[in-house]
Amino acid sequence: MLDTLFKGLFETSTTASIAVNDFLLCIIVSLFIGLFLALTYIYKSRYTKSFVVTLAILPAVVCVVIMMVNGNVGAGVAVAGAFSLVRFRSVPGTAREIGTIFLAMGAGLIAGMGYLGFAVLFALVLGLCMVLYTQLGFGNGKKACPDKTLRITIPEDLNYSEVFTDLMEQYTKHYELVKVKTTNLGSLFKLTYNITLKDVTKEKEFIDQLRCRNGNLEICMMRQEINSLEL
Repeated sequence: MLDTLFKGLFETSTTASIAVNDFLLCIIVSLFIGLFLALTYIYKSRYTKSFVVTLAILPAVVCVVIMMVNGNVGAGVAVAGAFSLVRFRSVPGTAREIGTIFLAMGAGLIAGMGYLGFAVLFALVLGLCMVLYTQLGFGNGKKACPDKTLRITIPEDLNYSEVFTDLMEQYTKHYELVKVKTTNLGSLFKLTYNITLKDVTKEKEFIDQLRCRNGNLEICMMRQEINSLEL
């Protein structure tokens, strides 16, 4: 009765059936792989609970789908096309998130094909590489201070292209005016700069000097946002 319950309705003598114990073994191994990858992802990274939970179960989901189409070339091609079209997140993801999703899918695919040892080895090697690169600060560059976004409000009678040039050269290693916006019916300008400070301890002194130039209007200094669409 139990064997009949887990048989496919369209199963024939030419199609191989999957034993229940093998099915459960593949799912359990995939869940452990997903848990390992989720723990690897959250190491020194900002994350959301929903994304981490999804990442933990994604290898098992891919594993089951691949097991169901194993041996059927047409179905396998269709599933691969479907995975390439699915949007896993409602908002654009970072390169790290996208890479981790593909890593989880790859591990689940290998487990679904029945190569559990290779799936574990694949997840272990790639997961440890992610941790190692994060720990070593790979790709961080050699900047003395983190990049900042500076927003300054000035009255309309100031020439925004030159009014802060000397201060920028004195306190920053690099600066770029990236946005100019009028506000308050054109009586004020809002300037947005991307800057790299020479000395982060002189940030307050820098802001005080800017306040003297802009008539003590609003100034905002924040961490520079990285475009999440860039890979």
